[in-house]
Amino acid sequence: MTLDDLRIFVAACRTGSLSAVARELGCTQSAVSQHVSRLESELGLILLERMARGVEPTDAGQILNELAQEGLESIEQGLQRMRALREGETSTLTITTGGTTVRHFFRRAVVRFREAYPDVNLRFQPASSTRRCFEILRRRQADLAFVSMGHDEPGVGEHPVAEQRFFLLVQEWHPLSSRRELRMQDLATIRYLGLAHGTAHRDALDAALAGEGVTLKAEMELDDFDTACIFVELGLGQAICPAMQAHNFARGAGVGVIPIVDLPPVSVGWAYRRSRPLTPPARDFISVFQQVLADMGEVPGLKLLST
Repeated sequence: MTLDDLRIFVAACRTGSLSAVARELGCTQSAVSQHVSRLESELGLILLERMARGVEPTDAGQILNELAQEGLESIEQGLQRMRALREGETSTLTITTGGTTVRHFFRRAVVRFREAYPDVNLRFQPASSTRRCFEILRRRQADLAFVSMGHDEPGVGEHPVAEQRFFLLVQEWHPLSSRRELRMQDLATIRYLGLAHGTAHRDALDAALAGEGVTLKAEMELDDFDTACIFVELGLGQAICPAMQAHNFARGAGVGVIPIVDLPPVSVGWAYRRSRPLTPPARDFISVFQQVLADMGEVPGLKLLST
């Protein structure tokens, strides 16, 4: 039994899908299954029930899942303290978020924070989904998460800071590029380049489109909006992305962006563990970020929320 066995088992219980864990880790589903099988062989118990649409922990699996989460959190917390002792850190702030959020939301905030608080060791831990960010928070591997809002996650508090409308990314020569606005029904014929299932944005889009009777089957599933933009530029299809990313893509890439006026916006903001007060560096970073965010109020489709 190894720490990797336990981490992968806990992730399988969280996602209910071995393939989803494989995507998160960038490995094969067979490799994930081997970790779970090793645990089951060593313990002599079936831990996961394989079902048509995923996996569910058995009674024994649920017990191991709860104990493993507690143990992994304690180990990670201890490792963080030892790293701080080794590196002589006076304070550390770790933020987990999507891989491209730093580029689109945090660049100026990071510069200002480093100028104001040079002694704080600032770390970013990328995560492929909001669900993964919550797991990192629960394990105490991060102090803050910047995620899509609206999730009822036990032990996790949320503080929304902005709402983002959705835009369609199209090639400049595409017939839709001349439109000033679109509606969900206009998307029925696009060559859809979508984020992977299980991500907050993909789930929100699928739910809203289904309500209008529109079903989009992704010709390609991608890990992030930056990759989607590149593929749109290459003429491989069209993608749907939120306001901040669309604003940046329109300024720096050979794509057009068109608002989808009847798609409900998605809220973004901070998530944190309710059981632990925010550290001074976390409060300071949020304050700096709010100052930077105030300068983003002119971005089309971005609505700042009162704090």
